[in-house]
Amino acid sequence: MTLFKSKTLSSSPNDFWLIWILRFLGVVAGAIALLIIVFLILESLPVLNHIGITRFFTDSSWNPTAGLYNLFPMLLGTFLATVGSVAIATPIGILSAVFCQFYAPPAMARLYRRLIELLAGIPSVVYGFWGLVVLVPMIGKIHPPGPSLLAGIAILTVMILPTIALVADASLAKVPISYLQGAAALGLSRWATISRVVLPAAKSGLFTGLILETGRAIGETMAILMVCGNVVQMPKSIFDPIRTLTANIALEMAYATGDHRSALFVSGLVLMGMIVLLVAVAEIISQGKIYG
Repeated sequence: MTLFKSKTLSSSPNDFWLIWILRFLGVVAGAIALLIIVFLILESLPVLNHIGITRFFTDSSWNPTAGLYNLFPMLLGTFLATVGSVAIATPIGILSAVFCQFYAPPAMARLYRRLIELLAGIPSVVYGFWGLVVLVPMIGKIHPPGPSLLAGIAILTVMILPTIALVADASLAKVPISYLQGAAALGLSRWATISRVVLPAAKSGLFTGLILETGRAIGETMAILMVCGNVVQMPKSIFDPIRTLTANIALEMAYATGDHRSALFVSGLVLMGMIVLLVAVAEIISQGKIYG
């Protein structure tokens, strides 16, 4: 492979420049990510030096004007909304991909994929508006007030479903046909082939889709802001209003100053840390170090 690359580079000047352009763009992308992290750290340092990091988890509430900076209720709200939506969207998305690949007629499968791609392109504010005028009143009839953790989970489920469905569909489509032929030769039924051969063979791609949908759920702002009620509290049930870290930043950054503004950057730093962790897990999975 090394000899092949060297021959290609020496015989094709265009490939040589293309490789260096791609390397340059890769360095630029990495530098931008590092600059964002450095910026978040620098903006967070004033409040971290002033009050320390422990008070972000031990203060009685979030009220920066009174010197209270507890982020834990919003961190918990973010975690619950993300885990709930991912737990619902993942099996639905994978099963829909199985349906497209192995059960649906080709015409129906193509139409279904187009509909999923359409869902992926809808702006988040449209999802939020639909949730506010349709979903929240429906939940309010079941258990007031309506804006709640349940509404956030439901709207996030609809938003991240296209991500896992499309990635799962692409992963299942890449399973070698020889695997299916071998399963047929062994006399396995269709579902036995899917559950024992296809899904294990595609698990690396499926876990990558899981990471991608989780990242979107964590970072969603506008839709979750519109349907969750934005009350900073520890939810005792799925019908209680919550506020996520992203919604908190969007609501308060416009007027925040001093330590209050710096504390919002600490929220951003926490979110960045969560995303970096997800990217690291996705990289490990893509290299086959975990789950095959």
